[in-house]
Amino acid sequence: MVGSALLPRLAANGWPVTRLIHRSPAGPGQISWDPSRAIPPESVSGFDAVIHLAGETIAERWTEPKKRAIRDSRVVGTSNIAEALAQAAKRPALLVAASAIGYYGDRGDEVLNEESSGGQGFLAEVCREWEAATQAAAKAGIRTAMVRFGIVLSTSGGALAKMLPPFRLGMGGRMGSGGQWWSWVALDDVVGAIEHVMKTNALAGPVNVVSPSPVTNREFTSSLASALSRPAIFPMPAFAARLALGQMADELLLASQRVEPAKLRGSGYRFRRPDLGPALAAILRK
Repeated sequence: MVGSALLPRLAANGWPVTRLIHRSPAGPGQISWDPSRAIPPESVSGFDAVIHLAGETIAERWTEPKKRAIRDSRVVGTSNIAEALAQAAKRPALLVAASAIGYYGDRGDEVLNEESSGGQGFLAEVCREWEAATQAAAKAGIRTAMVRFGIVLSTSGGALAKMLPPFRLGMGGRMGSGGQWWSWVALDDVVGAIEHVMKTNALAGPVNVVSPSPVTNREFTSSLASALSRPAIFPMPAFAARLALGQMADELLLASQRVEPAKLRGSGYRFRRPDLGPALAAILRK
């Protein structure tokens, strides 16, 4: 979802892009790769920047095999890219590697920034290992930024796309107590933030990619219902979420993460969609 939105923006800015793909290359501008295997350093030599967004979806029930796939696709894939870049004859100046605000765990009302400690739980552990897997590149002198994505809002995928069908039917509502903080970000600002990182040499290490206006789940679901001109009167109790989704419910839907984009704001990034109501209206018009 993020890559599909980023590619045309990079092209519009005059940056030629070579894509890492899971199948055999169909033409120029493509490199075949398997995230579970080592990457020949010569295949990734000579680029100005590398943007790594790949990872197994987390939006499914977490069986033990699924959890292994979630971890390995991120940690092993990132490590293989970082090692190859570190060994390349012509290293890039920059590696932008995806991460997530799951790093912080369930933190209630605590305001979190890039200096905050990591949390507890499966996603927090995965994010710590995921970010640590970039270290070969950083140690080789490549500027390395780990972009910690919040809940990315787009009708083409992610949480919002899954929420739209019940909310359009007037069957949506808060999840659990509704008091948990949801740190969201519009897809336009995800793309904008990545571009900003590429252009801003001072940005390295973790970078929170979230709106400056986080909301509670109750506020989020109310705003979504309002944007669709529907009621939000069918809450999902916490026990029902856990029954349906297991551990994923606790760590994704019911966890509270009140995250601020301290580094983005401090480096001058101007958000295109800083407030939830207008952001949802604009996204739903597309």
